[in-house]
Amino acid sequence: MGVGGGILLVPFLVLALGMTQHEAEGTSLLVILPTAIAASLALRRRGIGDLPAALSLGAVGAAGAAAGAPAGAELHALRLITATTTARHAPAAVPDCFMTILPRCHGW
Repeated sequence: MGVGGGILLVPFLVLALGMTQHEAEGTSLLVILPTAIAASLALRRRGIGDLPAALSLGAVGAAGAAAGAPAGAELHALRLITATTTARHAPAAVPDCFMTILPRCHGW
């Protein structure tokens, strides 16, 4: 079962086995881990991908999740929505800023 399998697994664990939502999500993530490891090793044998880079990204993501979960639990819902919306739309504004600043900086 791949990452997309969680779409089926989580509701099954909640509805059929009576797990709580958090238990089902944690179990689904635990199931994904060996799948991801096996796939990474198989791809590395074929010379596809960059395993050190993937591990680095995974470690940063795990650290961010560990730090963000308690912080997210403490935030008021409106603040969380505002922060998410800002994070979602801010990158779109960055290229516009650079396109107006860079030509003047480099004499274009």
